[in-house]
Amino acid sequence: MPVPDNPWLAVTGGTAGPGYAARFADLAAQGEDLDGEARRVHALLGGRSGDVLDAGCGTGRVGIALARLGHRVIGADLDASMLDQARAAAPEIDWRLVDLTELRLDHPVDAVVAAGNLWPLLTPGTHAAVIEVLARHLRPGGLLVAGFGLDAEHVPFTLPDGVPFPTLAAYDDACAAAGLRLVTRTADWDGEEPYDGGGYAVSVHEKPTRSPREAEVRDGDRPARA
Repeated sequence: MPVPDNPWLAVTGGTAGPGYAARFADLAAQGEDLDGEARRVHALLGGRSGDVLDAGCGTGRVGIALARLGHRVIGADLDASMLDQARAAAPEIDWRLVDLTELRLDHPVDAVVAAGNLWPLLTPGTHAAVIEVLARHLRPGGLLVAGFGLDAEHVPFTLPDGVPFPTLAAYDDACAAAGLRLVTRTADWDGEEPYDGGGYAVSVHEKPTRSPREAEVRDGDRPARA
């Protein structure tokens, strides 16, 4: 049986769902706070309900927490075993089995959240294409909020041989190419610890409400009418 090109599927064999769900259930039973990512996205949206895409949603932990906060959630992942757990936990949410390069929504969203090390786990060669797809689905003013590890210390499993960790600079380049601008970056999901070049980053990028040309011509610099 050939090894999948995607690092996550290559490492887990596409069977990790039950184990992940059980692990998070145990953490919740121990009183661990599992909703920090959802609270951050909710705060970034001004505490108002909106349309949110949970990209690389896994077992649905973040998406379910966002739904409890009043958001309309779509979750997308390419691991059927993870989505089985998400559907069992919250069948009312729209969970989609899809490679993000092929994602097509019928409406734009206010935010995309990628909280589960999505960036290093994308199929090699698809990173820029995935960011372009996510950016395309954002409304003007919409946010891409992504947190991920940048080295083996900050990702809880080893990538397959020959698969390097994609860099933060490459992420920023992909976002810029997709028309997104960096709003803020921290080392935590609370949005409090400044990012100092460490191995984990949470980045918030925005889709501008104006075109780059419109953004250059500010009110005081607009050409006089003839």
